Amino acid sequence: MTCDNSGIWARSNQEFVIYSMIGVVGAGALWEGGEERLGKTFWQSVDAGLISGGAAYVLKYAFSRERPDQTADPNRWFTGNGQSFPSGEVTTTSSLVTPFVLEHGHEHPAVYALELLPIYDAIARVKVWGHWQSDVIAGFALGRASGYFLHRPGSPLVWSVMPHGIQIGFKKQF
Repeated sequence: MTCDNSGIWARSNQEFVIYSMIGVVGAGALWEGGEERLGKTFWQSVDAGLISGGAAYVLKYAFSRERPDQTADPNRWFTGNGQSFPSGEVTTTSSLVTPFVLEHGHEHPAVYALELLPIYDAIARVKVWGHWQSDVIAGFALGRASGYFLHRPGSPLVWSVMPHGIQIGFKKQF
């Protein structure tokens, strides 16, 4: 397969998607606070993104798998030269959408369309030779699991340690 870094698959588009998702989730969490349902979902998404991102970072160094643009051999693990497994971006995108899908999908089926974001990112990362297929599948699974386990009753983790002014949310401060 040849590298396809053009059109919809261009690396700049991938970066736009992930940074936009992080920005929307962060701004939504700060705006909504964590006392109501939507705000709590935003904060669960923040939790899932932080925890899964940290886990992906550790796993990249533990497995040190080389990327497709470094080698044609997908079996180059533990080389100390790679950071391909798992895909951190796919981990992040899937972890950010999972709490919304679990919390709001059954009432608003259009929310399920958010799953297209990690699917797009996974395909794009493979097309630009940033990851092997197993990297993006593992990233999706890690992000999904984080979102699933952090979508729970009670206070979101990050929200529970924030000062009271942020707990309320900026929209209620005015």
